[in-house]
Amino acid sequence: MIRAFGWNEFLVIVAAAQWTIALSAIAFAGGSVGGLLVALMRVADTRALRLSATGFIRVFQGTPLLMQLFLVFLGMNIFGFAINPWIAATIALALHASAFLGEIWRGCIEAVPKGQREAATALGLRYFRSMRHVILPQAARIAVAPTVGFLVQLIKGTSLASIIGFTELTRQGQIINNATFSPFLVFGTVATVYFLLCWPLSLIARRMETRFSRATAR
Repeated sequence: MIRAFGWNEFLVIVAAAQWTIALSAIAFAGGSVGGLLVALMRVADTRALRLSATGFIRVFQGTPLLMQLFLVFLGMNIFGFAINPWIAATIALALHASAFLGEIWRGCIEAVPKGQREAATALGLRYFRSMRHVILPQAARIAVAPTVGFLVQLIKGTSLASIIGFTELTRQGQIINNATFSPFLVFGTVATVYFLLCWPLSLIARRMETRFSRATAR
């Protein structure tokens, strides 16, 4: 039975945003840990580490996020490991974020002038201590704006988790639309909630980028 799109349906869609936020936050946290590891491997002196990190990045940057979600969700079930959509979406998005953040942060590390690393070496600091005390603090400042920009993309990417049955913002919108058959109102509301989540972050990223450009221009 088709019902009208009303206040209750609107509140249900807005409430579903909490799952989008939770999925984005967990995937971003996992991706940050993985991304830092990948970035350090990419700039390591050992060739095997660099090749391993490069292969990981190529696989996840060269395949659609949708396929990665299918492979994690359906692949685990094929091998006899039952996995629910929530965990599958978290793993797939965290791996996806690791690859992209790893490449972003690799660029930021390499943007630090080589003289800084040479100075750390001259002071007798080994690789990890020079990274921790000299290179990474400087690279972190450069990385803030592109990292926030990627977070915006990650939030929008969580909408694909609806394909494997995870009930987040987009999936809830589909369910409400099937009951009300009001696609313009339903998906207009869904799009507005996404916009309200992403727009402030986009402004922050743009402001940080401008501030960094002014600081480096002095």
